[in-house]
Amino acid sequence: MLPLKFTYPFRYVPNPLVLDAAGALIADIDADPELSRIFAEGKMLGVLVCAAPDESLETLRAFSGLAGGRSIIPGFVPPIFDTLTIPELWISADGHSAPTVTSAQLQDRLFRSYIVNNAKGGMSDVKKIFEERGLVPPGGTGECAGPKLLEEAYKQGLKPLAMGEFWYGASPKSGEVREHGRFYPSCTGKCGPLLSWMMQGLDVEDNPLQRKPDAESIRIIYEDEAILVANKPSGMLCAPGLTGTESLQEILEKDHGKLFSCHRLDMDTTGVIVYAKSVEFQADIQQQFERREVVKTYVAHLVAGSRPWRGKRKGTIALPLSPDWDDRPRQMVDREHGKPAITDFEILDIFPDGEMDVRFTPKTGRTHQIRVHCASPMGLGRPIKGDALYGAADGGRLELYAESLGFRHPVSGKTETFTIYKENEL
Repeated sequence: MLPLKFTYPFRYVPNPLVLDAAGALIADIDADPELSRIFAEGKMLGVLVCAAPDESLETLRAFSGLAGGRSIIPGFVPPIFDTLTIPELWISADGHSAPTVTSAQLQDRLFRSYIVNNAKGGMSDVKKIFEERGLVPPGGTGECAGPKLLEEAYKQGLKPLAMGEFWYGASPKSGEVREHGRFYPSCTGKCGPLLSWMMQGLDVEDNPLQRKPDAESIRIIYEDEAILVANKPSGMLCAPGLTGTESLQEILEKDHGKLFSCHRLDMDTTGVIVYAKSVEFQADIQQQFERREVVKTYVAHLVAGSRPWRGKRKGTIALPLSPDWDDRPRQMVDREHGKPAITDFEILDIFPDGEMDVRFTPKTGRTHQIRVHCASPMGLGRPIKGDALYGAADGGRLELYAESLGFRHPVSGKTETFTIYKENEL
């Protein structure tokens, strides 16, 4: 069955047509020694399934950036603007070579040369598209697989139906979470404004982050005069944010009065969260978090890896993390500039299909810490099931929940631990 709407590229589950097209591309590369050599170093690839004017289906293929130092490879769409073959880019306005041109001037000239189209018949350059949003395009904008695929489809008069981008080859040494054969969303820094403009005129799937959260699934675990402990549903912000959807804090305040956020859970994560009922109680609990006195446990269901698990049943993952600035909110392993991130783990079950249940006790509280420590090849090498950001989108929710939270009560001074159990959540 053909998709009813075009892929929302920043958070998606690959359409069956895309999965088939990606599988065929991987098989073709594996069967060609030259292509295997070129892409073995690791490269983001993309496929776009289109409808031709005669209603037949056609598939376009692309790679991001250069592959083996080449911008054009037979069987793949060409770059939007080929800087390797157009000498005019390096010539000044008076027709002479411009060896003293600054990098900023060169980038400006480059992005004004990237002319793209959209499904409404519009045409613009990358520089202008970003300027309309008050932004400056990052280096490499326009060279990712997604924009190249859409631009070629428009040039050929094809109607885009479904798209996906996946990693082929070795995982990058830079620390980005990429694993062979897994699909990843388009980057937000380079492709966010560009793809959004290029998709104008297409009927695109809704952004799942803007869907109304399920307030009916909220449960109060404990409440007294000082604190409120609740079970946060997946897909809901802890506190007011930028998505425009109602947060858990705002929903709870309707019946429980003013609340103050003490810590955060990822929007996609469910589980135990505590709010304070005064700024004094909030400060007390936040200081416990800062001093790492709070004990937290999480349980996650991990997808199967490419090989059976041969590692330890218990251990510690210590991989420093930093934001992927071109692709927020994703994080990456960064041994040079990252902040320390330490997680203890215990494998609870390994199932016949290779999937695993794992309990985590984080010693630090970095953004997406457990998710990256699971998905990174330097960690467990198995993303959490349902994790669209780190290569395991399946249409379901992220199967990670905050199992327990232990801290000193700001009034009684006694250590309290609040727990929800796996069978109620996963």
